[in-house]
Amino acid sequence: MKPRGARELPGWADWALLPALNLVLALLIAAAVVALVGESPLQAFRLMARGAFGSQEGIGYTLFYTTDFLFTGLAVAVAFHAGHFNIGGEGQAYVGGLGISLAALHLGHWPFWIFLPTAIAAGALFGAAWAAIPAWLQARRGSHIVITTIMMNFLASALMTYLLVNVLIAPGQQSPESAPFPRGALMPSARALLGDVGLHFTSTPLNLSFLIALGACALVWLLLWRTKWGFALRVAGASPGAAAYAGISPGAATIWAMLISGALAGCVGLNELLGSQHNLILDFVGGAGFVGIAVALMGRNHPLGILAAALLFGALYQGGSELSFDMPHVNRDLVVAIQGLVVLLCGALEGLLRAPLAALFARFGNRDRAPAGD
Repeated sequence: MKPRGARELPGWADWALLPALNLVLALLIAAAVVALVGESPLQAFRLMARGAFGSQEGIGYTLFYTTDFLFTGLAVAVAFHAGHFNIGGEGQAYVGGLGISLAALHLGHWPFWIFLPTAIAAGALFGAAWAAIPAWLQARRGSHIVITTIMMNFLASALMTYLLVNVLIAPGQQSPESAPFPRGALMPSARALLGDVGLHFTSTPLNLSFLIALGACALVWLLLWRTKWGFALRVAGASPGAAAYAGISPGAATIWAMLISGALAGCVGLNELLGSQHNLILDFVGGAGFVGIAVALMGRNHPLGILAAALLFGALYQGGSELSFDMPHVNRDLVVAIQGLVVLLCGALEGLLRAPLAALFARFGNRDRAPAGD
């Protein structure tokens, strides 16, 4: 609930100007950090941009990271529209990857056009099942979904460690990882897909999962803004009392939204496991579930905004990797700190500039509307 007298921003400013200002502020602070270690901020940003978009290899890796953030950003957005903050994308992606891996290990000999929808369904079902627990606790027992989803992240990590150390570990090795997936279960790479139509693309982890993630963006948009069910979900999130008065069950909306949210997060394994690692390993999610929170907030929980924000964070990840190679005083830890600043300002503190910006709009807007004689 907003305080009495709080001013609203114009729609275009809320959707575009405020995220842009948050990004600029984060980059200014990052520039100050780079300058403190004795490097040129302008040169650092130039290297990051060139590393992310200056070559086919850079573009491939940028879009590869973008794919993960699309899945997790959409997962956060669906739950948010139902009035809930799903911080369990990391664990849901982890368990979804388990479902995808089991499908690959046991069904990877199937024709790929049959195996692919099976793998998508496995990841979605396992991710949804993991999200169903905090959803049920929230809807039926009133347990706060933020707390329960955080706890489920730790449980997912412990479960995967146990399985990879004791159950799924490949015979004859000490590293906690599964056996390699059958070749027929691997995602076609961008190099192979473009090569089929006569176009050359360098070898990168970018694969068919990127197109699946774009399809997920379209489906989420259709679901939330073009169906009665999506309208009911958004009503339940905006005003549970009004939803109940209209015959919409807020509890049912919570459960269904979290199931879809977990299913989306569970598809991260399509990109990371089938498209890149080609076996099940520990910590393959790599923080994508948490970055998805910032992506959703910066993208205003709309699929189009999430696509733009995911691309930005994908560029930061790839460009940051290149930066740590080309600048001697900028090590990997500093790059992670710079990325963290962007996540902090564009995610957790995304409302920091809202009040000052709203005050400016109110001041100049009132001046424009003042009578000529005043």
